[in-house]
Amino acid sequence: MFDKAKRPSKADLKKQLSPEAYAVTQKAATERPFSGQYDDFYQDGIYVDVVSGEPLFSSQDKYDAGCGWPSFTKPITKLAEHRDQSFGMERVEVRSPEADSHLGHVFNDGPIAKGGLRYCINSAALRFIPVADLEKEGYGQYRQLFK
Repeated sequence: MFDKAKRPSKADLKKQLSPEAYAVTQKAATERPFSGQYDDFYQDGIYVDVVSGEPLFSSQDKYDAGCGWPSFTKPITKLAEHRDQSFGMERVEVRSPEADSHLGHVFNDGPIAKGGLRYCINSAALRFIPVADLEKEGYGQYRQLFK
């Protein structure tokens, strides 16, 4: 798993990530709505932090919120939350707990039957691991989510 003590430098991350993934995860940028590869994507698997590989969301909790970004009702792990008052708005930013990558925001307008939250996440902050590859990629313990 990700070792905070061995966190890649900003220069290394710039080399490893696409320019958009770097801007989103390291500078809290937001990708254009309906432009991300996972907005209209519905395969079984988990989504991990593109920087650290931390498991973040399951496809079992993904839904089409119509907002232009991948939306989830809950994370696999506890995410870091921070008050965000940028652009004259009051929001709650969510970040990965280990790598501190900016992921997106959480809103309270999600499906009531599933807890009422909508995690609105940038595709550029995510990497998808299909169910068939969970063991091979080191995420075998998450197969239980799909039984």
